[in-house]
Amino acid sequence: MRLRVLGKSPAWPDPGGACSAYLVEQDGFALLLDCGAGVFAKLTEAHDYLDLDALLISHLHADHIIDLIPYSYALQLSPRRRHPPRRPLLNGPPGCSELFRRLSACWNDEQLIATAFEVSEYDPEATLQVGPFSARFCEVPHYTRAFACELSAGAARVTFGGDCGPNDALVEFARDTDLLVAEATLGEPDSDVPRGHLTPLEAGELGRLARAGRLLVSHFSDELGPDWVRAESTRGFGAEVSLAAPGQEYSV
Repeated sequence: MRLRVLGKSPAWPDPGGACSAYLVEQDGFALLLDCGAGVFAKLTEAHDYLDLDALLISHLHADHIIDLIPYSYALQLSPRRRHPPRRPLLNGPPGCSELFRRLSACWNDEQLIATAFEVSEYDPEATLQVGPFSARFCEVPHYTRAFACELSAGAARVTFGGDCGPNDALVEFARDTDLLVAEATLGEPDSDVPRGHLTPLEAGELGRLARAGRLLVSHFSDELGPDWVRAESTRGFGAEVSLAAPGQEYSV
């Protein structure tokens, strides 16, 4: 399994960056995990967007879905478009179909996303088979209903923690994963109850408690200072961590 970071920024993209997105490939099958602001341009650099097989969305905040709009236009209007158009499978959390309809309506076409993609709502309680990947889900605390996701192929496991505050459920869900992608949005703990994000130190602690083989720290602004983010997350993890950056690739 190969994972390529397309975007790692939080709710606003860093200069030259993009919000949440990861391209995961196995046996010639390509899956895009999340599709936030700036992601479509990054996808075009990494993979032919007309040949993407599937997308998987962790939750319905704009920094994880908004580039479904330009992607929809490209699939339907590109001079290279297929006849008939090829519709990648778009797997989203419960309620995504209605939200995509309302989002599309802002561009005066309620069916914009539904026409470009084959939209399906996954059951968070079930295992979803997407090409060669088995996907499992774990609900995590955030400001809307949100899910961590595990992608496995053979013996390889990648766990994407999504956007979340500290929680024991994710520790157990990610237990002994080969690669854990953990968010590190906050410079310091906030007072929100429930918490919706992690600090870099808490991201490291999550990886240590889950006994992750490797920890990839993501969903942070460069304004926090990458050296500080690395030092804090390493302190929590107790071993070297990787900081996500567009274009980085990992083999699992």
